[in-house]
Amino acid sequence: MIRVVIADDHALVRAGVRMMLEAAGDLEVCGEAADGAEAVRLAERHRPDVILMDLRMPRVDGLEATRRILAAQPSARVVVLTTFSADEDLYAALRAGALGFLVKDDPPDRMVESVRRAATGDLPLAPSVLRRVVERALAAERQAEPVPVTLTDRETQVLTLVGMGLSNVEIAGGLHVGVTTVKSHIAAITEKLGLRNRTQAAVLAHRFGLVDTGFKPVDGPPETRDTGM
Repeated sequence: MIRVVIADDHALVRAGVRMMLEAAGDLEVCGEAADGAEAVRLAERHRPDVILMDLRMPRVDGLEATRRILAAQPSARVVVLTTFSADEDLYAALRAGALGFLVKDDPPDRMVESVRRAATGDLPLAPSVLRRVVERALAAERQAEPVPVTLTDRETQVLTLVGMGLSNVEIAGGLHVGVTTVKSHIAAITEKLGLRNRTQAAVLAHRFGLVDTGFKPVDGPPETRDTGM
């Protein structure tokens, strides 16, 4: 069972999201918060698999709550609940370590599947959103960085594909390996680079020059390079 905390200051939104998630059968809402302070307390108390976080809440807003939760639980999976993808705070939340975002009026099946993927750490951003996140991050730090020598060739391949916005299943298919192997590589990458999630890894793939502005691999398709496992 995937355990979820919902943080939103509108009771009707919380009730609607709860209904959609619990109808799936494998998702359980273990707590609801009407403000960021309560979201932090519930995250600490329940240690849920996924925290759905509205950004505009009273007392403590969702951005600050996200920062507090991730400071205490770096492996927490916070997913922003939003009404539109152009919200300025959305990008701040992603840079702070939020895994991704869900639009509140998404169809139930899309929301359920997104929460399932978030629980495994595999919630790629839509290409248009990832592009904006990368552009903002690169504009803040224009100096390129070399690929760390601590990454293996295969990890560099996987990082390139993450930077292109591919999901774990798509990466596994491209490299002809299992999804579990991809997850292991991503876990190693984030640990070695001190990252919280794949969004931050995607930004670094661009900063390292592995992916160009068109979201294409700089050195050609990663699956064609001889790296071994």
